[in-house]
Amino acid sequence: MGERERVMEVEQQQQQQQQSEEQEPETSETSSSTTTLTTTTTWKQNLTMQLLSDKLTNGNLNSKIEAAREIRRMVRKSSKTRSKFVALGVIQPLIFMLSSSNLDARQSSLLALLNLAVRNERNKVQIVTAGAVPPLVELLKMQNNSIRELATAAILTLSSAASNKSIIAASGAAPLLVQILKSGSVQSKVDSVTTLHNLSISIENSIELLDASAVSPLINLLKDCKKYSKFAEKATSLLEILSNSEEGRIAISLADGGILTIVETVEDGSLVSTEHAVGALLSLCLSCRDKYRELILKEGAIPGLLRLTVEGTVKAQDKARALLDLLRDSPEEKKLDSSVLEKIVYDIAERLDRVDKAGETSK
Repeated sequence: MGERERVMEVEQQQQQQQQSEEQEPETSETSSSTTTLTTTTTWKQNLTMQLLSDKLTNGNLNSKIEAAREIRRMVRKSSKTRSKFVALGVIQPLIFMLSSSNLDARQSSLLALLNLAVRNERNKVQIVTAGAVPPLVELLKMQNNSIRELATAAILTLSSAASNKSIIAASGAAPLLVQILKSGSVQSKVDSVTTLHNLSISIENSIELLDASAVSPLINLLKDCKKYSKFAEKATSLLEILSNSEEGRIAISLADGGILTIVETVEDGSLVSTEHAVGALLSLCLSCRDKYRELILKEGAIPGLLRLTVEGTVKAQDKARALLDLLRDSPEEKKLDSSVLEKIVYDIAERLDRVDKAGETSK
């Protein structure tokens, strides 16, 4: 073997050895090194968390604001870190900051509490138990849009925990959320609807949560959203609740496009929103057939109601049939030619069956 060949063989052996070393399984020595590094990192993080907790309790206002901002950052992506901070007692000092005259203190504590509550039911309950609701309700009264929007988001997050619903419902938050429905930002309006819907599930007489002034903004929001969306389901649920009071029924009939928007939801909504929408129309007609029957017919409700008797939930089908019975005695029905009814029913049958069977199904 020549010198050149020998050098190449040695280089090749060295490369193979290096690759073998790189692919060797982790030894106890390297494993120990990794464990030590992880332990050190955890120790440093725990120390940082303790220092931040101490700052919140004993620091000056600027230190507290800095600590709240850092807590918000640290808990943003880690459920485990959220639980650790709560165990260190950060909830109470953050709640105290909500009542500060300093806007930065309020905002930083709001954001920290929001991030502590997200995707952690236990933290949500602890935040409410620690007394967060009264100062949050006070923040809903503020003219500062940013603070008010954050407070709305915080109450929404907390209201998703079952045990918090009745506490928030009794706090006086609902009338303020209705006010936000009328004058808040788009996001805060959406959050208000969702919060009111959460709270309506928690109490037996949910009509007490709402007043008729909520009808017009709810109708406007329902006009602008997709009728089959989750948001439409919540909005129509609230409208059905409002239709159980005389003031609510009057407000629905007087709202610009009120009955028409509900009729459109019957036609295009999801199974849930159609059930609530037909329930609202039925409440109107049951309260005073002579007053509301003609208004409902005028908006072309019959096709959607007929479809709902076939395609809706069991409750929606029952409500649709009951409403059709109430509409049947209307003088307006005489204008509804039998051929028109036949065409409507045939269209429904065609959607359910093949074309060659639609005639038989429609009969």
